[in-house]
Amino acid sequence: MHNGNTSPLPAVSCGTLSVDGVNIAYREAGNPGSPKLVLLHGFPASSHQYRNLIPALASWFHVISPDYPGFGNSDLPDPAKFSYTFDRLSEITESFLKAKGFDRYGLFVQDYGGPVGFRIVSRHPEALEWLIIQNTNAYEVGFTEAWGGLRNALWKKRTPDTEQGVAGLLELDTIKAVYLHGHKKPELISPDNWNMDFRFMERPNARRVQMDLFYDYRKNVELYPQWQNFLRKQQPKTLIFWGQNDIFFTREGGEAYLKDLPKAEMHRLESGHFAVEDCLEPIAANIHRFYEEEVLAESLVAAFNGQAVCRLRVTQHETGVGQLRASSRRRVARQSGNHWDLQASRCGTCRAPEIEFGRRRAS
Repeated sequence: MHNGNTSPLPAVSCGTLSVDGVNIAYREAGNPGSPKLVLLHGFPASSHQYRNLIPALASWFHVISPDYPGFGNSDLPDPAKFSYTFDRLSEITESFLKAKGFDRYGLFVQDYGGPVGFRIVSRHPEALEWLIIQNTNAYEVGFTEAWGGLRNALWKKRTPDTEQGVAGLLELDTIKAVYLHGHKKPELISPDNWNMDFRFMERPNARRVQMDLFYDYRKNVELYPQWQNFLRKQQPKTLIFWGQNDIFFTREGGEAYLKDLPKAEMHRLESGHFAVEDCLEPIAANIHRFYEEEVLAESLVAAFNGQAVCRLRVTQHETGVGQLRASSRRRVARQSGNHWDLQASRCGTCRAPEIEFGRRRAS
């Protein structure tokens, strides 16, 4: 990503953490003191889908992305003993985030990440600082014809025959198609994606796990009105990236969010289901810009206007950035009545960049 910064990309660490007896694999990068950002993955992927986005964001954010149970490098408990439902995935993910110290964060949801993430923040709205939506559904209008075998058969009655009717979604050719369909530059998409996902699909019980989740997905649809109401009521600052040619979700499904989030910023991408694969640069750049201009600037205004003292110092550990761009400085100035000065310096203790706002004296 060409942002004028020649510094090497932050290192991404891979680890595991036991949650309720299940080892959850995750990718993590960035300064733990920086603003926190959670990336929740989709079907049939894992945190691997964010392998390029994580380092692109980690200079500003403390980023983490877990693999759900049964996905990626996390444990795959026996489905006869472990309930593979979106309720359970959200409970495990919530416990994981708490254990990692993610109490308040930005949330990036894609595909299955929506049903998992919306459950978590509906239970704990105070945890959600801001929201990034990328091709995850919360509206009936969002389903393409690819869902026919699920909506018209499996969800009505789960039998060996209706399972067989959607079993093709778990085969290599279909997984490959999910990655390539609608992408204008398929040469940018690594074959490692579908080859790795299919390798995980060959593990014992893996197809049973996915079939359980296919069937349970019907309960997500039942919750759509609740999630829509949550968005209308909370009005989180929201950035939407929508691949216009998604094999699973329609363009109308992306536009529907704007009814409940009229102030959301929408980017319509000539891409497909996994838009990060071929739209990494605009996605990462707009996440940085949106956070700075919409989330950080407003929080600085609120903090500045609430100060009784003459100066307000905000370090990089609190903001994730060492210098606000001109548009953000103008917003801070405008919303705080232009009674401000800004100086950039470094922390005397740790030498991290810091921003110092000072009230102007009346002339």
